[in-house]
Amino acid sequence: MNIGEVARRSGLPPKTIRYYEEIGLIRPARDPNGYRAFEESDLHKLTFIGRARALGFTVEDCRNLLALWEDRARASADVRRIAQDHLAEIERRIADLEAMRGTLTTLVKACAGDDRPDCPILADLAGPEG
Repeated sequence: MNIGEVARRSGLPPKTIRYYEEIGLIRPARDPNGYRAFEESDLHKLTFIGRARALGFTVEDCRNLLALWEDRARASADVRRIAQDHLAEIERRIADLEAMRGTLTTLVKACAGDDRPDCPILADLAGPEG
């Protein structure tokens, strides 16, 4: 199948598929005319990568997960470790976002939002010298 067909079926844009080929995540065959010739196995890999990326895994994580997926002798502990590391990173980012939300909530509540020039939001952004 051509790149348009595999893009439609995988849900990934052709540009992304070309990028994944460029970095070696997939290696479609080439027709004599030089066009990519994707097989069902390429589609499965792209779908796998697309799902992993949608869950926020990095490209390198995807590379490692794909290698484990293709390795029938893999240990599920290796897969679990990658997922646990990613989950810990998500939890760290959530904590950072919650802290940001708390700070911004406090600043918005402290700002009168009127015609006066003094603004606690700008003073906080300017730092201790605000």
